[in-house]
Amino acid sequence: MAVFSDEDKIKIFADLVRIKSVNDHETTVATYLQRLLAEHGIKATLMPLSPTRSNLVAEIGTKGPVLGISGHMDVVTPGDLDQWDTDPFELTERQGKLYGRGATDMKSGLAAMVIAMIEIEAAQTLTTGRIRLMATVAEEVGETGSQLFYEQGTMQDVDALLIGEPSGYNIAFAHKGSIDSRIDSAGQTAHSSMPEQGYNALDPLIEVLYQAQHAFRDSDRHSELLGDLGFNTTIVNGGNQVNSIPATATAEINIRSIPEFDNATAIALLQKLVDQQNATGAQLTLTVFMSQNPVAAPRDSKLSDLAAEVGATYAGAPIPKVAIPAVTDASNLLKDKPDDFPFIMFGPGNMTPHQVNECVDKQMYLDFIHLYERLFVAYFN
Repeated sequence: MAVFSDEDKIKIFADLVRIKSVNDHETTVATYLQRLLAEHGIKATLMPLSPTRSNLVAEIGTKGPVLGISGHMDVVTPGDLDQWDTDPFELTERQGKLYGRGATDMKSGLAAMVIAMIEIEAAQTLTTGRIRLMATVAEEVGETGSQLFYEQGTMQDVDALLIGEPSGYNIAFAHKGSIDSRIDSAGQTAHSSMPEQGYNALDPLIEVLYQAQHAFRDSDRHSELLGDLGFNTTIVNGGNQVNSIPATATAEINIRSIPEFDNATAIALLQKLVDQQNATGAQLTLTVFMSQNPVAAPRDSKLSDLAAEVGATYAGAPIPKVAIPAVTDASNLLKDKPDDFPFIMFGPGNMTPHQVNECVDKQMYLDFIHLYERLFVAYFN
């Protein structure tokens, strides 16, 4: 007999959405899940990163191989509240969809995995193998939660990994990497009528950005799986008055890497361009504040094949296996794993992450709970 009714499952999901874990406060989410799991005889442990940010790890099963499942507890800002048709922190049902910040990305997937674990434990259907939940902080910015799991060795004995990010009825087995960096330029201010008395901090910065844009975008390195590397300058700041030479300038850059043009290669190229400008008298400093590697797992594995087989019974159609441009916590969780390590991203959702009126299909959310129950147990048989 099931532990939860559909109403219970919606309530758990709604409780998670109600917690405003906007780039912080994941400890509140983790504590809620810890209490929920404890109520059903499953021990969960918090791994604090700060007073307000804690990972959560929980496990069912006592022996055998480990299937890792993971999801993040943070959400992005709702943005302009006036643009929302509903309160973003109150899960609201309308015409078969559930609306709220994190509805798709990814509190529905997180709730579905936790509920599936509780149902499996209650039914005692896991006769061999272990299922380990790793709920992370800071996936949206920094991915420090998954980095801590890597550093603590939580993934060391894991044999396969599923991340419940919003794929809908698609299975992702590969994704691009991501590099966030900043270039700071130091100059000397002067009156704009006498620029020779100063040094324009914007000049060498603009030159580096121009050269980098062509060096990265014109590269002939291409991935048959993931396409081309992406390079974008996303923030530029410099100067404070139109008739003054700027003494400082800063640019922030996002690079979406591919295995054929990996993070180390991209960072080295950017540093080379900075060094070339510094050799002419510029004072540029490159700082890389996030570097997540691309992931390319096998397209076909026991995990992905089972997920496609089980998922098709709910989708009513074959489940495609795809590569995606977005980045997940897998970049950290799969560090040191071999190239043939089984990984998939498979979770309820659609194309509304980070958008106003983010939503998830109600039936898809409920179906993924049953899908996970079947998939997690079948993996060990």
